[in-house]
Amino acid sequence: MTTTRPVAPPASEARARVQAVRQRYARRGGRATVRGRAYPAYLVALFTVFYLVPVVHARSTSPAPLSVSSAHFPAGAAPLVCGLAVAVCWGGQLAGRFWGPLVVQPFLLHVLMSTDLSPAHYLGTIARRRLAYAGTVTLLALCSAAYLATDLFDRPGTALPGLAVTAGISAVAAAAWLWGQVRAVRDNLLLAGSVGASALVVAAIGGTAPDGRYGHWLAALVPALLAAAVGPPAFRGLPSIDLARLARESARASQARAYAWTGTLHHALDLYRPQPRGFTSALVRTDGSLRGYLAQGAVRALRTPGRAAAAAVLLPVGGASLTHGVAGTGGGPEWWWAAGSVGVYLGSGWVGETWRGLRDELTMAPLFGERWGGLPARALVWPVVAVSAGTLLGGALVALFRWPLPVGRAGSTVLLVAGSVVLVLGARFLREMKLHLPLELLLPVITPFGDLSGLRVVAWQFDGFVVVLTGVALMNAVPSATGAAALAVCLAAACVGAGLRRTGWAHRGLLSRLRRG
Repeated sequence: MTTTRPVAPPASEARARVQAVRQRYARRGGRATVRGRAYPAYLVALFTVFYLVPVVHARSTSPAPLSVSSAHFPAGAAPLVCGLAVAVCWGGQLAGRFWGPLVVQPFLLHVLMSTDLSPAHYLGTIARRRLAYAGTVTLLALCSAAYLATDLFDRPGTALPGLAVTAGISAVAAAAWLWGQVRAVRDNLLLAGSVGASALVVAAIGGTAPDGRYGHWLAALVPALLAAAVGPPAFRGLPSIDLARLARESARASQARAYAWTGTLHHALDLYRPQPRGFTSALVRTDGSLRGYLAQGAVRALRTPGRAAAAAVLLPVGGASLTHGVAGTGGGPEWWWAAGSVGVYLGSGWVGETWRGLRDELTMAPLFGERWGGLPARALVWPVVAVSAGTLLGGALVALFRWPLPVGRAGSTVLLVAGSVVLVLGARFLREMKLHLPLELLLPVITPFGDLSGLRVVAWQFDGFVVVLTGVALMNAVPSATGAAALAVCLAAACVGAGLRRTGWAHRGLLSRLRRG
């Protein structure tokens, strides 16, 4: 008895067959149309004209917010670049676990999987093209951010090392993105630990260099070596990729893309929320009664350990940045204030699933009943306590390192931090009460510059960020800390009212429902 093994086709034949499959798929409507590309191009053009061009013009006619002098750049470059490279590598790995470069249309992937071609033949080209796109976009984004925020590209002595550093970090981002998708969780954890340990060693060596003479070359060399160490092993893992998991990721990505294009971006993000698991019995005491509101929220947070861990990191970091920006008198305190508020806003949504439970109970009053006097307390006690405690922890660390605070700033710092936390909680309530896209947002808004209805849709999709950033800007413009805190409370109350209207709870009858509860 003889057995026959399939003979692998030559590379040229495999390339031609893959190209033929893609051409046939494109003829079935898989190729993007001109009309489909016109709307994103239109939004990009509006963003460029109304935001990017004025910002670039303002930056070119004014000094940079952060000064990076040629004398100090080499000395502090290595630790800073090592930290940035580690953050980019970890972020690329995490993004690859959810939406990697090998995610394609489910039908096309099914056709290619049904052939005798090796996954390296039809996934290699896709990976190389998308990694090139990702590296280019990351490079442009880093260069733009460095130009707008610093004076790195104002002098030839720092421009060339800065360009080399951004190019290396862009290569790291692309390579880590592929690694996160094709490698197992154990390999990703091993790479993350190795990169973090190596960055600490290199940063220590670069910081002790005499006068930082070779700091800029070391800062440019580290990301390049990291990309060279991660990229080739990631491509070698293509033949052994789990095609079943890739098919599930592609199907989920296709559904999320459909949700995003139809306006319900929060539904697309819900597809990537981890399912709560475990600790079900911990919600009930031994006598059969439910635990307290705070204990219920803590247990529900532990049922999604990944999100809880991210919140445990973001809340203190955001609180520290927020406190530093509010109390700081150095360069760019408003940037620290805004960044800290955004960090607290992100962490407030990851402290548990109680926000979603509150939305469901408010929108399904006929099912749960209208006696909801204890509903806000049951649902909001854990997010409020967790966000306040995390922000307080980060602020306490900043106060310990900077104590005593500037004269006359202690009381105003406490008021501004408390007001920012209230504003963030109000913005989070507004975001989590979001339902389907309102039809009136699709109506045209005719202006001399064209139809701006697309900007309204974008603002509705990211309303929480818009409220936080706008609120911080308005608070920063108010000269009195008490007035800024009162303004934050008013904005949060407006967000709560708008969130209740989204769920169908109008102002009329709201007080009577509270009294009945």
